[in-house]
Amino acid sequence: MQDHGRLDALGRLEDLPQEYRDELRRCNLMPFWPSLRSVLPPGVPSHNTQLTHWSYAGLRPLLMQAGELTPIEKAERRVLVLANPGHRLENMKVSPAMYLGMQLLLPGEKAPTHRHTPNAVRMVVEGKGACTTVNGEKCSMERGDLIHTPTGMWHEHAHEGDVPVIWLDVLDLPLIYYAEVSYVVEGSSQEVQGGHGERAYARGGVVPSPGFERSDRPYPLVRYPWTDVRYALLSLAADRSQDEPVQVTYVNPETGHDPENNLGFHALMLRPGQELRLPARSPACAFARLRLPSHRRRCRRRDRRHTVRAEGGRHLLRSGLHGGPVAEPGPEPAQFHLPSR
Repeated sequence: MQDHGRLDALGRLEDLPQEYRDELRRCNLMPFWPSLRSVLPPGVPSHNTQLTHWSYAGLRPLLMQAGELTPIEKAERRVLVLANPGHRLENMKVSPAMYLGMQLLLPGEKAPTHRHTPNAVRMVVEGKGACTTVNGEKCSMERGDLIHTPTGMWHEHAHEGDVPVIWLDVLDLPLIYYAEVSYVVEGSSQEVQGGHGERAYARGGVVPSPGFERSDRPYPLVRYPWTDVRYALLSLAADRSQDEPVQVTYVNPETGHDPENNLGFHALMLRPGQELRLPARSPACAFARLRLPSHRRRCRRRDRRHTVRAEGGRHLLRSGLHGGPVAEPGPEPAQFHLPSR
């Protein structure tokens, strides 16, 4: 066991004379050593994030009711935030660096153009007929798609179909807000431009290079179709042994790095009966289930086993900062989106 004797021996605030403490406060000063144990805990980080499960079957009726109670003109973005109780619900965050929210767009509605400093990603959960336009590039929204709206890029949502469309918003809003650089700028409707990143980067390992010049766009690809990702997972599964994890990472095709600077995204497939031990990692991580069969899955955090029912095949599960096994006891493969940071 690691010896923390030096830290345990540090002086405490109450050890200092009250007159001295009062004088420090008058000068807007604070002694660091009494707080060192809490801001730099020995060995492992401290955290308030709790393992939390949101059932889509329970969440969806409340989101649809929000559509009846609040028109889009009164909402700008009609969202129910997935708030982690460990950070108090009113703080509207799932971890200190990540915000999750379920957004509803009804047929004929349009969420107006704006841009903001937080990075954002849309993970389409249900419906069809909607589109997101990002800096003039119109992206259809199909179930399972990831659509990136990085910091400072204009974006708007419009619904041209006839059924509700629901997606999961993932933002680094808590981090940007904490740094006091969070703001939004309103804009007018965008003019759709030609050219699509998903066509230009349709094959892995091949990128456009007209005149031997590579693109210098920081975000060359904004839509990642789920059909392509699912094909990659199934192909990988066919090429791996049964005990190997089947997981892919979303990347910027020009750099090979994460598509956005603060948010990372992965897709994971569990075979029937497979139990996968995820490594312990510092970033917070969420699970968004994409398959339809309804059955139970399990995860372990520290020494506690949690069983959650994936009703209707879609649910969201917040993990903590600790690894552990994830099990898929059902008869069909289960597929997940894993936003993290």
